[in-house]
Amino acid sequence: MSTYQAQRKKEYTEKLRAILKELPSFCGFYFRSKETQTSVLTRYGYALDLRNFFSFLVSEVDGFKGKKLPSLTLSDLDAVSALDIEMYLESITLYVSNEVERQNGEQAKKRKLSAIRSFFKYYYRQEMIKNNPASLVDSPRIHEKAIIRLDANEVANLLDAAEGGQGLSERQKKSHQATKLRDVAILTLFLGTGIRISELVGIDLGDINFDSNQFSIIRKGGDQEVLSFGDEVRSALLDYIERRKDIIPCEGSENALFLSIQRKRITVRAVEYLVKRYAMIATPQKKITPHKLRSTYGTMLYNESNDIYLVADVLGHKDVNTTKRHYAAMSEEKRRTAAKMVKLRDETD
Repeated sequence: MSTYQAQRKKEYTEKLRAILKELPSFCGFYFRSKETQTSVLTRYGYALDLRNFFSFLVSEVDGFKGKKLPSLTLSDLDAVSALDIEMYLESITLYVSNEVERQNGEQAKKRKLSAIRSFFKYYYRQEMIKNNPASLVDSPRIHEKAIIRLDANEVANLLDAAEGGQGLSERQKKSHQATKLRDVAILTLFLGTGIRISELVGIDLGDINFDSNQFSIIRKGGDQEVLSFGDEVRSALLDYIERRKDIIPCEGSENALFLSIQRKRITVRAVEYLVKRYAMIATPQKKITPHKLRSTYGTMLYNESNDIYLVADVLGHKDVNTTKRHYAAMSEEKRRTAAKMVKLRDETD
């Protein structure tokens, strides 16, 4: 485990323990059962969702109003109805928190329902409650959205923007000379390997092997994998690492591949801003994020290989159906071809 991953595990373990102190004491059984099956980040997400759900119960639902979260018992859990859960999902569609208006879309509500289902399923199977109301609640219908990705000339424009700095503000240009090799390496790594942003910021210098053109990452679920990279990624990384040798990292970031201006391991937020900054120059009509660069790579790989299983493997999808949903859609060019295939009248008539 890299130093970054070890630190994140420690950080989220402490956060999870803090939330568990706010939840009913019986929740400990559930989270202990999940410890060997899930990452601490997943359990932390479950804890946040369950805290929100229980907070809704004690503030909005008759029979629970006025009760304190830590004092809730398994009898209270057994009193939850499917209607209560449906009311909760409806309430989080649009709500105000700390004077800020917030929304949850279909995917977010589906994920929150999944956490509640898993929670109730555990206690029901352990015969600690008599009812499983979550199993009676239908999942929100997910409407497929068009995937935003870059086409070939937009990819070139994005990399050109990072290299040349054209279009940057005067303030941004001041730091561009110091960061451009890093920025180009980050964008090239996203576009050339399809890794996630969390995987990118966690890469250490020792994770890269230029003899084999490979590097190791820690996947979303905590598994370590070794991926390969091509010549363009190799060149961008080598250029940046030469520059990286002249930087003295802050304590605790000595092993980090990508450093911030402050000489610390670059953060997820900083990478998101970096991508947004150059994307606004290269392709202002599209809202591009690191995940959209991942989608771009997946699309390009599928178009070149026509192998959905290869795409799933390289992207780290555990379920190939996820990959099929996103990357096996017909290209615009294929759609144009399809339009010409069907003839409604015989042209000889």
